[in-house]
Formats: sequence, structure tokens, C-alpha cells
Amino acid sequence: MKALGRAAVAVVAAGATIAGCAGGPGGGGAGEKVSDGKVVLAVLNDQSAVYADLSGKSSVEAVNMAVADYKAKYGDKAVAKEIEVLSADHQNKPEVANSKAQELYDRQKADLILDVPSSAAALAVAGVAKAKKRLFMDIGAATTALTGAQCNKYTFHYGYNTYMLAHGTGDTVTKDGAKNWYIVYPDYAFGQDMQKNFTAAVTGAGGKVIQSDPAPFPNDNFSTFLLKAPGLDPKPEVLGTMQAGGDLVNLVKQYNEYKLRDKGIGLAVGLMFITDIHSLGADALAGTKFTDAWYWNASPENRAWADKFQAKAGKRPSFPNAANYSAATQYLEAVQRAGTDDPDAIVKQLEGHSFEDAFAHNATIRAQDHLLLHDVYLAQVKPASEVTEPWDYEKILKTIPAAEAFQPTPDSACKL
Repeated sequence: MKALGRAAVAVVAAGATIAGCAGGPGGGGAGEKVSDGKVVLAVLNDQSAVYADLSGKSSVEAVNMAVADYKAKYGDKAVAKEIEVLSADHQNKPEVANSKAQELYDRQKADLILDVPSSAAALAVAGVAKAKKRLFMDIGAATTALTGAQCNKYTFHYGYNTYMLAHGTGDTVTKDGAKNWYIVYPDYAFGQDMQKNFTAAVTGAGGKVIQSDPAPFPNDNFSTFLLKAPGLDPKPEVLGTMQAGGDLVNLVKQYNEYKLRDKGIGLAVGLMFITDIHSLGADALAGTKFTDAWYWNASPENRAWADKFQAKAGKRPSFPNAANYSAATQYLEAVQRAGTDDPDAIVKQLEGHSFEDAFAHNATIRAQDHLLLHDVYLAQVKPASEVTEPWDYEKILKTIPAAEAFQPTPDSACKL
């Protein structure tokens, strides 16, 4: 095993040789066009802190599943005869993400970096991808800057973003009657972007944000903000929390301890993962509406993939798990079509590509800004009395079509 403490495996076709293979896109090998004789996929994410549970090492398993499925599909006709999966922990620190990305691209010869939760870390990796001219498909971060002012030719934003979250949840909750909001957000790139997009969605739906407060990140004590909420004038009807992962779990526990719901202040969650509901218990969040990029039990197709994942990982998948599988799959399919892992050739294959897979339905990768457009869900947390099996926490209220879920037009600040 190489450096970086990888929880990964190299997947090698027994006895397969690369040199001298011939063939073009879609078959026959073209192995001489695969750099360093193999394709290297690297999962860079939080494996030890607040976002480890929602993605972490389980997303490495999802990428390994994508590799296995690719090899099973194409067999001897696979362009990528040898594929290695690496992983590294960026600890949610931009400077660590930057150095790990450089090491993965330069020393470990990674063709693609995947995941990278924490928007500040993702923006750092996007900068490295641009400089190195290597592929980066971000799943874990939500900032719209990745497809805005800080977009670049080699970065793709895959899964969700703050616009999608805000317009799915902020718009719906406001139109349902919660007009006055108090927003608490983590004070870094993701939280700042969430605050901006939620404010726009709430005001656009006829509501008002009474006050917005930044909170330290990471944080385990939100008492200052929760005690403040009932005294605001006018009193907010909803507390909009923009935290995620472990921070969200802490805030919701304290929200319930201070009995804010009994004081007439409802809860709206900007970003929630199934792992958050699992940690808190369904009743702690019962009735909470939120926008979900994917849910394991939303369709027979989703469930079928989730069953395979659970057999490997021992739990139901979060949407980042499924999105990492999808991103790795679409990258490998692009290698197959191109007959090479050359970054510029892969970019051409991905731009404008439409597809269906285990994660993305009615999906297109928009060529102008590299944003993945796909159907998403407006969901509501079930009370424990309605949970019929483990991890069965969500009621899907409606499917939000891809054309409505994301920004309708690319950001003019994006210059690929």
C-alpha cells in the first residue's frame, strides 16, 4: 500500500497486460493510451471528523463498487485494464486538502480526485486541479463558487449545491406559512453561500430573514444562538440551521433541549444527511422538511443499489455514497468512450453528457459550467412510529425535476 493512510484497494485484472494493446473507444483496450499503465481514482474526504460518517470510508467502498461494476460490464474490452483506488483524509482543512491533492496528482499519479466535503477544501482542490490539468469531481461540497467565479475546465460539481438546497427547502417552508426566519450558519465558504441562497429563496417566496448569525466551525455549543432566538423582534417562526454532519447533530440536540418548538419556533434544516437522522433518532427531527439529492428507498432502482451497498458497507448509503459511485462510474464510462484517460479527452466526453444511473436520474452534465443537473427530492422526516425498517426515515413529498432543482442558466462569472 502507498502513503496517505489509504483505506483502499487496487483492483487488478488477473494476468492483464497493457503494453501493445490496440483498439479504440468502446472496446479492444487502447491500453497504450492509459497513462502510467493504469487508471488511478482517489477519494479525498473527511475520515476522522464531523463529516466522516456521512461519506468518509464508506464512499471509498462505493468507488470500489463502481470499479467492480465497470470491469464486470466490459471484461476484456475494458479500456482501463488496471484500476487503483486510493483514499486520503483532508481533516476538513483547506491547507491539508491542498497538499493532499498535490501529492495525489503528482506522487500517486491520480487521474481523478473525488468527493472533498467542506467547501473551503473543495475550492482549494479545484485550484490544484486547474493548475495540474487533472480531473476533479466534487461531491461533498455545496458552494456554487465551484460552477461560478472559481470554476475551471477540469472541475465538475456533482450531486448538489446551495442553490438546490435553498430553493427546495427555503421556498417550500416559507410558502407553507413560516414567513419570519432566523438563520444560523457555519462561518466558512459553505455556510456563507447557504446563508446567501437561503435568504434569496425566503425573500423570493414572500418571507423575511429577521437575522442571520455566523457560528464557529466546527462547533459543539450553539446555546448562544438558541437562547437568543425567542427574544428577537419579531420572533422568528422558524430557525434555519445551515450546519451539517456532526455540527447539525449537536445543534438539533440543543434545539430540543431548549424546547424551541414548544416556544413556537420551528426547525428548517438546510442540509441533512440520512446519517444525521440515524444519529439523532427520527423523533428528534420528525416533520422536518429538507431537500435530498438522493434517497435509498425512493424507488426500486435506488433500493436495489442500496442493497448491494449495504452488503459491502454494512449500512444504508447516504447520498454522497451513491454520488461517489455515480461519479466514478461516469468517469470510467468516459474513459471507455474516449479510449484514453487523457484529461482533455475525458472533459470532452463529460461535457453535455446525459445519462441515468443508480444515483442520477434525468441527468445531464451542463457543458458551460460542469454542473450535474438531475432530479432531486423534497423530503420529510418520519416520526419513529412510521419507520417500518432500519434507515427508513424519509417520506418523499415530491420529486423536483432537474430543470427546476438547479440554477436555470450558468453563472456568467464562470469562464472555463
